[in-house]
Amino acid sequence: MSTTPDGRRIPAPHADERTMLESWLDFQRATLALKCAGLDDREIRLPAVGPSRMTLLGLVRHMAEVERNWFQRVFAATDIPTVYGEDGDAGFALDPGRGIDTALAEWRAEVARGRELTADASLEDSGTLPDHDAAVLGDKTVSLRWILIHLIEEYARHNGHADLIRERIDGTTGV
Repeated sequence: MSTTPDGRRIPAPHADERTMLESWLDFQRATLALKCAGLDDREIRLPAVGPSRMTLLGLVRHMAEVERNWFQRVFAATDIPTVYGEDGDAGFALDPGRGIDTALAEWRAEVARGRELTADASLEDSGTLPDHDAAVLGDKTVSLRWILIHLIEEYARHNGHADLIRERIDGTTGV
């Protein structure tokens, strides 16, 4: 498998569907981690642009919430609290005592737990949505395939935000 100049593994151009979905999700995850690399605590907390509160640290925290929600709550039907509390901020609010190392460790733990829960599952296996999400989607269940595609989309969207935030912080740009 090829890698980008920064070391991220490029998904194979020909693979089975499951391998393709998981490798693209892993690529997006690696991109988020890369966007945070080498920054100090002050930089990792700098917002994109006012009035937005979005920061790279907040994005990592948010994606920990996203991973937990889709793999543990929806797919595995586990009744588990949010990672950062029920304050409705989806992980974006920052705690002065919790920096990027803690956030990355928590996020990686959520990624690992999601992998465990889906390792033996079929792409056709389904999870159950909460009522408010089911009303929007028009269906009470979603397949693992749908969840993986949604997470690729979610990471890609937020990695676009991360690109802009990182460029604002220190001028670093890239794939």
